[in-house]
Amino acid sequence: MLSLLLPTGSMHYLQNGKSGGIMQRAERPTSRRSFASQVAEALRAQIEAGFYAPGDKLPTEPALIDRFGFSRTVIREAIAALRADGLVESRQGAGVFVIGAKPADEGLKLFTDETDKISDIIEELELRIGIEVEAAGLAAARSSPAQEAEIQAQVDRFADLVAEGRPTDEADFQFHMAIATATNNARFKAFLEHVGRRMIPRVKFKTVMGGVDPLPSRDQPILEEHREIAEAIIARDPDKAREAMRRHLVTGIKRYRSLMIRRSTVDREKGD
Repeated sequence: MLSLLLPTGSMHYLQNGKSGGIMQRAERPTSRRSFASQVAEALRAQIEAGFYAPGDKLPTEPALIDRFGFSRTVIREAIAALRADGLVESRQGAGVFVIGAKPADEGLKLFTDETDKISDIIEELELRIGIEVEAAGLAAARSSPAQEAEIQAQVDRFADLVAEGRPTDEADFQFHMAIATATNNARFKAFLEHVGRRMIPRVKFKTVMGGVDPLPSRDQPILEEHREIAEAIIARDPDKAREAMRRHLVTGIKRYRSLMIRRSTVDREKGD
């Protein structure tokens, strides 16, 4: 049995599966819009809980009227709200069908998985400046000894991979994650976790210049930049940490702008 407890001023429904009727009705809202929003919220909760899977047909309008005890207008407004949220779609002559709960990853799709536009990479780096510069400063002010050790460990891991000539993308991401964690502000860590390894741009461009790594000598300079950031954080110098992180990301932008010019030149030569 599913218990849907809605906010104050709403109805409390106790339903038995998809077809269950109202077992209890508490305080009713005071306007048609409130009625519709509460019906929409109840149906939304059922969709998100999996009682209606993608592709399932919602009960008919008369069935919903009977279940919730409201007018046709209220039910239609509730369905319209779900449709606007991208949870359901109306099919002519067939009814209303569930599209599915919106995946969390779609809510903040800021970084592309694949792209052939270097300008996208530059925009992503500019966004990271706005977030990670402050993260570095906070990490310098708030990090624990264990967190500082993790940041240094990621620098050392990156250095080992460079020495071995192995890919560094994962170590790069983990270095930035360690800094986000060291802010001791869960929002910074959550942002980087949400974006994931997409924030490390160079993996997208390993074939952008005819199958050749477009930035073959980037790893050593990036390693030195990471070392500067780590040293400032461990020294507990927020200003220096911010400056080092900003320099790191701005230098990345310069690398990709240079690559964009090179690629444009190659394209022109191919066109001649």
